[in-house]
Amino acid sequence: MASASPKQVKIVEVGPRDGLQNEKALVPTEVKVELINRLSDTGLTAIEASAFVSPKWVPQMADASNVLAKINKHPHISYPVLTPNMKGLERAIESGVKEIAVFGAASESFSQKNINCSIKESLDRFASVIDAAKKENIKVRGYVSCVLGCPYEGEIAPDKVAKVSKDLFDMGCFEISLGDTIGVGTPLSTRHMIETVAKAIPIETIAGHYHDTYGQALANIYASWDMGVSVFDTSVAGLGGCPYAKGASGNVATEDVVYMFNGMNIETGVDLTKLVETAWFIANVLDRKPNSKLSRVMEQTS
Repeated sequence: MASASPKQVKIVEVGPRDGLQNEKALVPTEVKVELINRLSDTGLTAIEASAFVSPKWVPQMADASNVLAKINKHPHISYPVLTPNMKGLERAIESGVKEIAVFGAASESFSQKNINCSIKESLDRFASVIDAAKKENIKVRGYVSCVLGCPYEGEIAPDKVAKVSKDLFDMGCFEISLGDTIGVGTPLSTRHMIETVAKAIPIETIAGHYHDTYGQALANIYASWDMGVSVFDTSVAGLGGCPYAKGASGNVATEDVVYMFNGMNIETGVDLTKLVETAWFIANVLDRKPNSKLSRVMEQTS
């Protein structure tokens, strides 16, 4: 059953990690630091800062320790990092992180392509990471990829998403981010998926992570919000994609999502003007325009 639509939402900014990791050219550490510092000044309360992953597979994140050491950390902002294994967690602990994320999938094929193991094997691996993190008083967030479709398997059954979500929740993840990795979801399929997952874990622990491949991300966010979801992952300037999902476009732009919720009188706590300025900052560094309708319109009218 749908919960009451939330009066305020939390935006989890994933641009510095999920956004930049898809860039082919290495982005300088100083640029990443300035991007995070600018985002910290917008009112956001959660900014995914980096990932402790193998530099061989994701060279863009090789400077994770330096980025975390150099950013201006605000006490009211969380700066989670991705840690897929114990080695990544150990490096994260050395950097003093307070929150990490583990990354699973609802598709067997995608799990094999993305992290080279089955869903069950990935969950077994995450169990030790989560247990070790909890001993260090580090919060753990769980990601589930391909919740509405997979580039290798096509449509994914909502029951599969619910199963992985519950496994992660039972292991100790405080929040489960449901990712439409290739952006194929529609409001109807999104509602069905959220409804199914909400029977397995509390709606308050569900976050939505929607890519905008077919222009459906805002509609899917609205559908999720209408079901009671109050946390959404977004990426400034629409940065990102998925290196293991051919054809997947960027994450939904943070500024477009904030604009939508502002127009609905739903509180986000984010300064839209500063956010758009930040979108143009990183877009100019990357030598292109933001992948955001709002940022382009505001630039033309300013």
